[in-house]
Amino acid sequence: MILTLGLVSAIQTALIGGFAGYYLSESLYSEIGQRALMVAKTVAATPSIIAGIQQRDTSALNHLARTLAATNEALFIVIGDHQAIRLAHPSPDRIGHSMADDDGDDGHQALIGGQGYIARAVGNLGESMRGKAPVVAPQNGKIIGIVSVGYSVSQVNTTIQRYNFVLYGVVGVMLLISILAAVVIAGRFKQEIFGLEPEEIARLFQERNATLQSVREGIIAIDRDGIVTTVNRTALETLGLGADNQVAGQPILKVLPESDLLSVLQSGSPDFDREVWLRDRQMVVNRIPVWQGDDIIGVVASFRLADELDHVSQQLTRIQQYADALRSQAHEHSNKLHTIAGLIQIGAHSDALSLISREVVDHQTLIHLLLEAVPDPVIAGCLLGKYNRAREMGLHLDIDPDSQMIDIPHNLPRDQLVSVLGNLIDNALEATRKHTGEGGHVVLSMTDLGHELIFEVDDQGPGIDEGARESIFEKGMSSKEDSKDHGFGLYLVRQFLSRWGGSLTVENLSATGSRFTLYLPKTSGQSHGTRSTH
Repeated sequence: MILTLGLVSAIQTALIGGFAGYYLSESLYSEIGQRALMVAKTVAATPSIIAGIQQRDTSALNHLARTLAATNEALFIVIGDHQAIRLAHPSPDRIGHSMADDDGDDGHQALIGGQGYIARAVGNLGESMRGKAPVVAPQNGKIIGIVSVGYSVSQVNTTIQRYNFVLYGVVGVMLLISILAAVVIAGRFKQEIFGLEPEEIARLFQERNATLQSVREGIIAIDRDGIVTTVNRTALETLGLGADNQVAGQPILKVLPESDLLSVLQSGSPDFDREVWLRDRQMVVNRIPVWQGDDIIGVVASFRLADELDHVSQQLTRIQQYADALRSQAHEHSNKLHTIAGLIQIGAHSDALSLISREVVDHQTLIHLLLEAVPDPVIAGCLLGKYNRAREMGLHLDIDPDSQMIDIPHNLPRDQLVSVLGNLIDNALEATRKHTGEGGHVVLSMTDLGHELIFEVDDQGPGIDEGARESIFEKGMSSKEDSKDHGFGLYLVRQFLSRWGGSLTVENLSATGSRFTLYLPKTSGQSHGTRSTH
């Protein structure tokens, strides 16, 4: 940048200096020529010069010519008659010869045309600017002679060189200032672009585009005027705008009328994990203002479909439930095996056989119930795992023997249903253990009669205050002491109900505990949301 700006400045100043020098030279030459012509006309109108020509008094004319040349600082004054024969000349040997001998100019324009003119020629006295004027007799107006006044070009060149010295000095100073300005501008520009060179900026731009297109979240950025500056392919696909849609350069309210990016632009406050509806799709959005110093110059938003986040959360919940079930089952069987081994070692064979029989009967009863009432292996596996989990906690999970859950819609996501049911049972177990300690009971009953799937989960916990029955479904709300990683179970339940069109009632039992009743229509429909009953 310094070289480019310096070169441009040098060319500009050189052109300006050259033009100024040329214009100055031409102006001085013209001025000297006009001066010579003016002196020639003055001398030609002098009465003594006219009389000398008429009388052909060469001595008087030469004296007058020398005097007038010295007075007007002219190089020479030459006087000729009507035939351009010299009557006065600085060199006496030239007198009596034609004026055309010096430069080939016989004064025809002045002698015949009667007009004064300017000429540049080289004579025996050197190169000069000459002004020639006719001498006219006042008695009859006839042209009787010619006067030629010359100024040396070397005098003009000396003056031009003096002016050029000043001019080129100014040009040099201008060039130096231009180079210094280029250095300052380049330094300031480099500071604004964080010290990066152009090729580095180009590489970062390509990396930025590749990064934007590789991110699986939609990204949209606007400037301070609310104009879209950046949008990646995922954003276009997520919003259903089409991959070929030219969104960049358009106002954000034209692209997304329901967008709140302008409010973030005005407030300057970031917005994280906000659930919004964009183009009839539920999104989870993060919005961050972009600052430059103390000014907000834009906003960047990243978003993705809420279903994707819920799906990931539900998968993690399901994995955790399976892990808990396997862990509790392994732990329980390990304890039972140690107990049976101890009974055998002390010779209490009958007690060992009784314990084995009781364990086999309990599991066989549960398995038989599940096989008949819940033929779906995913749901049955979840309930078996929760049963073992309850026993590990010192609690009892009682499944109503009259329960039946056979007519489950094929399009109802099993993993989501397991996640919802598992969250309700886990919350009931935690509430029961916290309130009653070991020996507490959690009762589950299920029915698929009618047009809905109904699940009832009764616990022996402390119950739920009426004012808290809505807040327990908010993200991050938990009654556990360590709530950092809790408070998402009932939130996911509500999200599932919102999509499937189910409802959940919460009521306190007459004695102690609470009852959560889950209603799921066999055909997905409009969401009924959550409600509380007494």
